[in-house]
Amino acid sequence: MTRAVTAPIDGVDVLLCDLDGVVYRGEHAIPGAVDAIRAASGTGVRVGYITNNAARTAAAVAEHLRGFGLDVAAEDVVTSPQAAVALLAELVPAGSTILVVGGEGLTSELELAGFRVTRSAEDEPAAVIQGFHPTVGWAHLAEASFALRGTGIPWVATNQDWTIPLHRGVAPGNGTLVSAVHTATGLLPRVAGKPERAIFDTAVARFRARRPLVIGDRLDTDVVGANRAGLASALVLTGIDGPKQLLAAKPEERPRFILRDLAELAEPYPEPDVARDERGTTVRVREAVVRLEGPRIAVLAEGPDRLDLLRAGCALIWGSAVAIYGLDVPEALYA
Repeated sequence: MTRAVTAPIDGVDVLLCDLDGVVYRGEHAIPGAVDAIRAASGTGVRVGYITNNAARTAAAVAEHLRGFGLDVAAEDVVTSPQAAVALLAELVPAGSTILVVGGEGLTSELELAGFRVTRSAEDEPAAVIQGFHPTVGWAHLAEASFALRGTGIPWVATNQDWTIPLHRGVAPGNGTLVSAVHTATGLLPRVAGKPERAIFDTAVARFRARRPLVIGDRLDTDVVGANRAGLASALVLTGIDGPKQLLAAKPEERPRFILRDLAELAEPYPEPDVARDERGTTVRVREAVVRLEGPRIAVLAEGPDRLDLLRAGCALIWGSAVAIYGLDVPEALYA
C-alpha cells in the first residue's frame, strides 16, 4: 500500500501564499482557505503572502485579507513592487530620479526607498520601472520608450504576467504592457516578480524563513519561481492550473505537493509507490493505480479519490522522461 507520510505543513516554519486562486477568488474567499490559514498560524507557522499585483500597496492587500477575517499586517505582504525597488537599488545610486509606468503600489515603494518619481523622459531618469495599473496607457508606454531607447539606462519590470483574472473574465496583464515597450525599443527588462527569484529572496529574508513552503495555483509563476529559488512548493487546484497542466508540466514546473485546497496542508500526504519490471512501470497512490507500457498509459484502478489518480498519473509521467505528447494518456487522468 501507499505510504502515508507526514503532512505538507509538517516541519515548515513559513507559508508563502499566493493570493488570487489560493486564498480568494475574485471578491470571495475560497471555501476553507481562511480556516486553514488560521489553523496553520495556530501551530506557530508564520504565514506570508506574495503577490505579483503591482497596482495595490501592501497595506491595501493586508486590508483586503483582513476583510476575510484574517489577521494580516502590511509587513506580512511581499509585493512585486517591493522586490522591484530592491532590485533597482542595486542598479542605480540612492535618490536617483526614476521614470515610473504604474500606480501607487509602485510609486509608494519608490518614495519609501528615497527615489524621486517622474513620469517624463525629459527629466533624464536614471532608470525606468514598470508595473501594472489599470490607468496605464499609450502615453505612459511612450515615455518609457523615449527614456530607454539609446540611453542604456536600466529597465526593471515588477512582473511579466500575460493575463490577470478579473470578475468579468481574463484581461491583459503587465506582460502585455512590457511587451509593447520591448517592441518599441528592442530591449528586455530585468524582472523582479514571480517566476523570477528576486521576490522569493525578498520574502525569505523578510520572514527569516528556514524551511518555507510556497503555495500557488499557477505552475508558470508560483511553482517555477519556487523551484528557481530552491524552495518546496504546493499547487492547489482552486485557481488557474488543473490536471491537464500538471500532467504536461515540464521539470521546472513540477510542485512537491498536489493539493485539492489549503485544507489539505495539514493532512497526511500519500507518496506514490513505484514498481518497475521488464515490461513497464506501475505507480500506486493509495487505491489509484496506473501503468506505463511503451507509450501507453493504462488506468488499472481509479480509486475513490480522483486526486490520488491525478497524483499517480503525474508521478508516472514525470518519472518516464518522455514528453507528454509522446504518450497515450487516457482521459480518465485529466477529466
